[in-house]
Formats: sequence, structure tokens, C-alpha cells
Amino acid sequence: MCADCGCSIAGKEHTHDHSHSHDHHHSDEHQAAHETLHHNPQLNDSKTISVITKILDKNNHEAGHNRAHFDKHNVLSINLMSSPGSGKTTLLEHMADMADFKFGVIEGDLETSRDAERIKAKGIPAYQIQTGSACHLDAFMVHKGLHEMPLEEIDVCFVENVGNLVCPASYDVGTHLNIVLVSVPEGSDKIEKYPVMFRQADLILITKTDLLEHFEYDVEHEKNEARKIKPNVDILEVNIKDKASVEKVIDWIEFKRKMRG
Repeated sequence: MCADCGCSIAGKEHTHDHSHSHDHHHSDEHQAAHETLHHNPQLNDSKTISVITKILDKNNHEAGHNRAHFDKHNVLSINLMSSPGSGKTTLLEHMADMADFKFGVIEGDLETSRDAERIKAKGIPAYQIQTGSACHLDAFMVHKGLHEMPLEEIDVCFVENVGNLVCPASYDVGTHLNIVLVSVPEGSDKIEKYPVMFRQADLILITKTDLLEHFEYDVEHEKNEARKIKPNVDILEVNIKDKASVEKVIDWIEFKRKMRG
């Protein structure tokens, strides 16, 4: 693990029942990449680029393996991404009381199991992944979590990623769809500042809209910026005090679930 950037794409976090002989080599590659990165932050070293490419390729291979698990059980998997505190867990709590489909949650946080406990309190199956200093979930971590999910009993599996608008955008964790949340208190510049994240979104949720009167937040500007980055992205405004707005999110997910057959 790299103590400076906190990224841990390989190591003990990824050990699981289907461990492969390349795990140790994988970890060595990761460490070599970080050592080069620390001496060459410009990322213009061909060896570094080659190693990072190999690491991402292995992650993507595992992501495909995860999707196969979900497909086998006819479970729609959704990656939830956002800054810390934008309302991911709160949205899931409210959906638990309203959605007709059954869902489970794989939770990712640096420390504590608080979010998973909140979800479990709603009677929803949840599995906590504590990433330590890692700033994102990856496919190997999610693979461990999905084996703890009762896939035969649920229709949807949410992966609540680590609160971060940068790193999670680069890692396919094996889900079918990406939902990215951005809250009103964060300000009207996040989509412009973090375009890579929002380019990955199938649905953008502008949350905490009940606070609009207290902040200088231009909703239409944000929608326009989002559609400059991804013209066909869906966008919904969410206020958990307004059940109709949460219902629209549920309807979007239900539509996507039915379209998968």
C-alpha cells in the first residue's frame, strides 16, 4: 500500500476464495508503479504507464467476473458515487421504505461500519468494506462483498463507493450502472471541476434541493454543464423530504431493471 496517496489496488484487501497465483506479482507491480510515480508525478514514464495499464486490466477482468455473478442471478448492480456527505446512505434508507424491488448494499468506507449498520437497521442486507486509506473501491473488494450478498433474494445490488469525486471514476467495480450524486451545499462548480466522474454517470442526482433557498446554487447551470460533458445523461432533483422526488429515483431504477429482462 502507498502511504502517500492511499491507493491500494492490490494486497490483502483483495484476497478472496478465488485467489490466483498472480496476486503477489500484482502487489509487486503496484508498489513499483507507486515508487515510480513518487519520483515522476508527471506520469510520462513509459514503464509506469505500462504497469498501471496492467493493474487496471486486471481490475477490469475482475469487474467482468463480478458482472457475470450479478447477471447469473438477474440482479441489477448500481455503483453510487459522490463526495462525502452528499446523501447516498440517506437516500438508500428512504428507498428501503418505498421501493417494491428488493435490494442489498455493499458499503465502502475508509473506517467504521456506520453506514452498513444504518442500512441493516432498515432490514436491508448490507456488507461493509473498510478500505483503510484506500480512496475508492475496486473490483476485487466488491467481489468479496458480493459473495456476502443474498443474490438469489434481491433484485438490485447497490455498491456505495467511498466518498470521493476523483478516484472511483477510474475503477470499474463490475456494476451495470453508475449513479453520481452532487448536493446543493457543495456549490455550483463540482460538475465542471470533476468532469471525469460525471462523464461516467448514467444518472446524476442533485440532492438536498430543499436547501436551495440557503445557497447560491444554479440548478439549470449544473444541468447544462452535465449535458455538455454527457449529452444523454439523466438528471433528477432529490429532496428526501419530498417522497415524490425519491419515487422518481425508484422509478428510474425500476425501468432500468425491467429493460434488462
